[in-house]
Amino acid sequence: MSKLTKGYLIALVGTAFWSATGVFIRYLTETYHLPPLVLAFWRDGFVCLALTAVFALVAPSRLRVGRRHLWFLFGYGFVLSIFNSLWTVSVALNGAAVATVLAYGSPAITTIAAWRLFGERLDAIKVVAVVLGIAGCVFVSGAYTSSAWQVNPWGITTGLLSAVAYAGYSLMGKAAAHRHIYPWTSLLYTFAFGAMFLLAYNVVPGWLPGRPEPPSLMWLGSAWVGWGVLVALAVGPTIAGYGLYAVSLTYLPASVANLIATLEPSMTAVLAYLFLHETFTTPQLIGSGLIIIGVMVLRIGEGRAPSPASDLQPAAPA
Repeated sequence: MSKLTKGYLIALVGTAFWSATGVFIRYLTETYHLPPLVLAFWRDGFVCLALTAVFALVAPSRLRVGRRHLWFLFGYGFVLSIFNSLWTVSVALNGAAVATVLAYGSPAITTIAAWRLFGERLDAIKVVAVVLGIAGCVFVSGAYTSSAWQVNPWGITTGLLSAVAYAGYSLMGKAAAHRHIYPWTSLLYTFAFGAMFLLAYNVVPGWLPGRPEPPSLMWLGSAWVGWGVLVALAVGPTIAGYGLYAVSLTYLPASVANLIATLEPSMTAVLAYLFLHETFTTPQLIGSGLIIIGVMVLRIGEGRAPSPASDLQPAAPA
């Protein structure tokens, strides 16, 4: 198996896990009305605790990271927290459909930025894949209706900034690979710092629309089933999704990994159909097909024009 093929498989599996987070989040927000930022804080915190426990038991050396990398990982965690927060505000202002489309404008930003920062190729194949991916997300999310776009300028601005933050997260992941930071150690520190920032965002009142006072971090109270689902969200799809995405960046260009991640809305729609009995509509089928075609076009193009060696070498442990 070539490194490129391995990278695609890792990214696809990671995206499949990633897509399951939507089902867990929807259950928690609809059943317990758990505020999104409170959910994000506990999810990041439980990820940190779970990875710390695993490393302490089986690989204590993975808990250590070079001092020269700490400030970088601090910034990486900040970018993660900003993306999570902007996504939350975008959903509040725009609705889920428009927020999804705006966030998944990130492949275009990532492709251009990675071309400038890492020397990744910017060719017609990637442009076609980006267009197909964004068009597919429009159909899958339902943002093809004019009513979905009846939003205010602040909503559009926040949604576009969430795309920039998502692209920044992908680029930081590629930079971590170039620094040869072990991907799972990077994940641990990124979520640890992200949890710190999210804790701060939760205790500051008034900055989220419609929330004059910060919600209680112990919102779930004695709802042990809710806590169990929250822990499952962290130790299952979150660790696997974000972790495998980080690993894929040691094999793939950031632009390619980000484009593969556009499959997430389609996979989430399938899971919602299977487990939440939601309708899988014809436009969602069309959108999913467009995204899959985009990924296939990208894979064929990447196979014919191999990436530079620096993009295909897996990272050595830090």
